[in-house]
Amino acid sequence: MSEPASSLTGNLRQMIAVLEAERQALAGLDADALTEVARDKEKLCDAIAPFGPEALDPQVRDLAEAARSLNEVNRRVRNLLAANITTRLEALGAARPAYRVRGATIA
Repeated sequence: MSEPASSLTGNLRQMIAVLEAERQALAGLDADALTEVARDKEKLCDAIAPFGPEALDPQVRDLAEAARSLNEVNRRVRNLLAANITTRLEALGAARPAYRVRGATIA
């Protein structure tokens, strides 16, 4: 395996570990850990950005697909958490409509 390919493989393995840590942070609602994970993901994205599809042998392609899948699961969990929080806040009356039509009649 060439040096760039081993670098990409290592970075993808690290990304998978970071995405698993993100899942744990989401499960524990650990804001500090989520902030750290976001930084780590950004650094790893910068590290893998120079590589294109030509760098993906079957092993690296499998790692990239595993990372993509984990990221998608984490994205869905984040969206569910955000929707749950929105629902709870609206139930408390924190969200008010931007405008309200009062006494409007249509002729």
